[in-house]
Amino acid sequence: MNIVILNGDLKHEKSNFSKYLEELTKEFQLNHRVQVFPLKEMNLHYCTGCWSCWWKTPGRCAINDDAEEIFKSIINADFFIFASPLIAGFTSSELKKITDRLIVLLHPYIEIRNEEFHHRKRYENYPDFGLVLEKETDTDKEDLEIVSDIYDRFAINFHCKKKFIKYIDHHKIEDIVYETCNI
Repeated sequence: MNIVILNGDLKHEKSNFSKYLEELTKEFQLNHRVQVFPLKEMNLHYCTGCWSCWWKTPGRCAINDDAEEIFKSIINADFFIFASPLIAGFTSSELKKITDRLIVLLHPYIEIRNEEFHHRKRYENYPDFGLVLEKETDTDKEDLEIVSDIYDRFAINFHCKKKFIKYIDHHKIEDIVYETCNI
């Protein structure tokens, strides 16, 4: 299985969250190919909404940064993980930045699915995903519902399924590996 992890931790590599992801990666690597993208260390820019990826250079972003490698890895993955500590009730700015830029992997053309308007597929297959999150001390139920709802909507538009949300303070690494590998 080919697994991609988008690490949205904004802290240094010694943070509890990054240590957890490092252990998770080691566990995955026992039987799978794993690519980890430490987003804070990469040259990534925000989407400018120029639509070049749809009209001028279909499927290719006009921004010359490290995102192209992420796009290729995700569309060729069997599964990917959005990973981030929650910050002010949501995923980190680095994870949000690349999440928005994944629009490059979709067509600009719209179709109706589930009585809603959504982008058509650009590629035949899109990998399912999971979320690995670290709660803040003041994270409440509403914060978790908002994050879950946003990524549920992402899954609809991205033609895939959100398989799980796991919290590092409640779930063992083995639980995440098991659930990922039994998709």
